[in-house]
Order: sequence, then C-alpha cells, then structure tokens
Amino acid sequence: MHEPVITKPKIETAILIGVVDNSNDEQLVREYLDELAFLAITAGVEPVGRFTQKLEYPNPRTFVGTGKLQEIRDFVIKKKIDLVIFDDELSASQIRNIERELNCRILDRTNLILDIFATRAKTAHAKTQVELAQYQYLLPRLAGLWTHLERQRGGIGLRGPGETEIETDRRVIRDRIAKLKDDLEKIDIQKKTQRQNRGKMVRVALVGYTNVGKSTLMNVLSKSDVFAEDKLFATLDTTVRKVVVENLPFLISDTVGFIRKLPHSLVESFKSTLDEVRESDILLHVVDISHPNFEEQVEIVQQTLYEINANDKPVILVFNKIDAFHYILKEFDDLTPLTKENLSLEDLKRTWMARCNGTCVFISAKHKENIETIKDLLYEKVKEIHIQRYPYDDFLY
Repeated sequence: MHEPVITKPKIETAILIGVVDNSNDEQLVREYLDELAFLAITAGVEPVGRFTQKLEYPNPRTFVGTGKLQEIRDFVIKKKIDLVIFDDELSASQIRNIERELNCRILDRTNLILDIFATRAKTAHAKTQVELAQYQYLLPRLAGLWTHLERQRGGIGLRGPGETEIETDRRVIRDRIAKLKDDLEKIDIQKKTQRQNRGKMVRVALVGYTNVGKSTLMNVLSKSDVFAEDKLFATLDTTVRKVVVENLPFLISDTVGFIRKLPHSLVESFKSTLDEVRESDILLHVVDISHPNFEEQVEIVQQTLYEINANDKPVILVFNKIDAFHYILKEFDDLTPLTKENLSLEDLKRTWMARCNGTCVFISAKHKENIETIKDLLYEKVKEIHIQRYPYDDFLY
C-alpha cells in the first residue's frame, strides 16, 4: 500500500499598505507596518511586500491614490497575492471600491486583529467577547459584502432583493449583538462575584503592550504554567494565581496585551477582562526593553490605562528581556550625534528611568534574572497595602 500524501495547506501571501500623512511621518509608518507584518504572521499570513504613499489625508474612496492603486494592482496580479492589508480602518465603501480594483480580498488592521482574537479565544467568555466585537465591526460594513448583488442595484431599483437581504441581515446581526451583550452582562456579574469572593487579598495585575513577556513573568512568579508564546495576543483570558512571598500572600493576574490602534469595539467587549486591571491594587507594567520603540509602547499602555480609569494605582515598571537588549557602540572617531541605538542599558538607566524612585526593575523573565529584586519590590508594595487593610496582622512580617 502507498502511504497517503499529506499536503500542507498553502500559506496565504499578503502585501501591506500604509499612508504617510500629516499625523504620521515615514519613520512612524515604517514602524507601524513592521507591527502590521507581525500581526499578519501571527494570523498565519506571509507578508511579501509593502507599499506606502505620501498623502495629505487618505483618499476617501480608495484610501490611496489612483496611481498607487494601479501600482498595487500590477503587483497583486504579477505575484498572485491573496490578501491586501491596510494599516488603518477602512469604511464599507472603501473596501468595496478597493476590492473591485484589485480583485482580491481586502483586510484592514481592525479586521486582522479581530481575526487573531478569534483564533486565540479558547474559553466561552473570550469567544463571546470576540464575537461581539466582530459583529459590531461587521454591522456598518454589511453593504460592502453584497458585491454579488451589484447587478440588482440600478439607479432606480434600489429597493431590490439585495437591499431586502441586507436589511434582514442587519436585523439578525442586531439581534445577535443584543444577545451577546446580554450574555456578557451575566458573565460580568459572575466575574465580579468571583473577584468579591477572593476577599480583601491584595491584587496585582500584569499590564503591558502585547508580546512583552507578561505570561512568562506570571509563570516565574506564580510557579504555574500559563500559556506563553512569542506571538501577539497569546493571552486573551485573564488568569489569576495566588503568590506567596515571605509568608505574605497576594493574587496576581495576567491580562490581554495592549496595542496601538486597538479597536474600540474590543476595548468595550473586553470590559470584564479590563475590570481585573481596574479593580487591582498594584500594576506591574511590563516593558520589552529590547524593542526599539519601547518608550512609545509605554505611552500607549499609559494612555489605555487612562482611558479605562486605571491610571491612579501604584505602578512598578518592569523592564523585561534584558537578555535580548543590544546597542550599537559608536567608534571613537565617530562625531555624529548619539542616537537611542547607541545607548547601553546602563546609559538608559540614567535617563528618565532614574526618576522612577525605586519603582522600576530590569529583568529577564525567560532566564529568571533579577527575579528576587522584583519579588522584594512586590513584597514591600503588597505589605504596605496589607498593613492598611489588616493593621493587626503583624505576625506576617
């Protein structure tokens, strides 16, 4: 007998599109497209090219200009590209117009993030949250999906079967959104009860940009086995573990990572997950110091914490991945100005980080380096809150 031939599924190819406008310079758009490429890889797509265009503002009809769209179309045909991914959110009409010109599937950044969330969601809670966000994204774009009914849309017969079906679908989706919101309200009540049942134990929440090593740090601190992977959004569900440092118990929770341009519908859907952050006593803000734009990531996380009303808590900045940090040492006779790439770890520590008043620590969660330092910092912070909460519980200290 012949062995069955197992063929691997074809990996879809994609090109990435960004616009350099008044709010984004070329360097920033390049960084955004780097992140978009990582998002595409996480979703199982292979990015094979990228296009950018300088515009005062994105074209309201096709996002990019006519000439650039033709250039993209030629590349799509020549390389037989499966997907074109735009780094910004597209309207229904933009998707429809671009699809008509390029004759291939179009995704925007929000749709790509939602797709990743859908594949990462494992529990009923996470699946409900993602499904709600997907329907909220889909509803205003429904008309763009009915391109197969294009012939039925004449100048006069606008109330044809196509429009009827769209209205039917809109009603079905609105009903589904209402049902999902109702389900999430019940889940939120359950989660709130769970949090109340944990008593008054001090709670620490891990926050940070996606893929900075929160889950790895969680595993090291709690000696547990939370799923961790070098991909974006490896963790969607909040995981809570009990940790004991020098006889002092507290709870630590791992939460979904933040990202720039995080879809508003996801923030809304993940309310109960973010409540874990809002109701915590201490935040461990984990930062990937090996990332070239870690300072911008810090700002994005701080902005998100502000938006969810969780910016008034004690914060310990944890600069992770010191094992992956590298810098370019300038030659002795190089008289060009220093850049961030020329700063060593010790140089960085003398920048704004020196003003953190002992609330920052440099670690490698992967190699368990300086973990005792972070435990000492946590112990002091937790003890401070514990004493306020239980002033007669001195035997612990």
